[in-house]
Amino acid sequence: MHTFFATLISLALLVQTAGAPGRVVDLVLPRGLNENESVVVELKLGVLARGAEILVETTSGRMLGVISPYGIRPGNEAGTYTVPVPRETISNQRISLRITLSHNHSKRTPTSKEVRTVRLVITSTDR
Repeated sequence: MHTFFATLISLALLVQTAGAPGRVVDLVLPRGLNENESVVVELKLGVLARGAEILVETTSGRMLGVISPYGIRPGNEAGTYTVPVPRETISNQRISLRITLSHNHSKRTPTSKEVRTVRLVITSTDR
């Protein structure tokens, strides 16, 4: 009986995320992490509509962060932003992320002009 419910819950989660809007990106760390290092995902954003936000989450649905550019002049690129990536979300030096654009209460896949690049960056935690 427990197996039945576990299967049912897994299937429900799969269906929930399968139809979700957003661009899925598979990223690989350039090398293994040392004890004093952490990882961020760096997103270079192009021109976004006023009030648009970029949602960054794992493909399993764990929200990592939301980028809300503010004060960008119309027609200018929004810039480069980083979002921390918890170590436990990385498996075999890989992570799959879903990048979604949210604007006016709707969500969609961002264009390549809106989200120009997505990459993993290793940072030092030493201060």
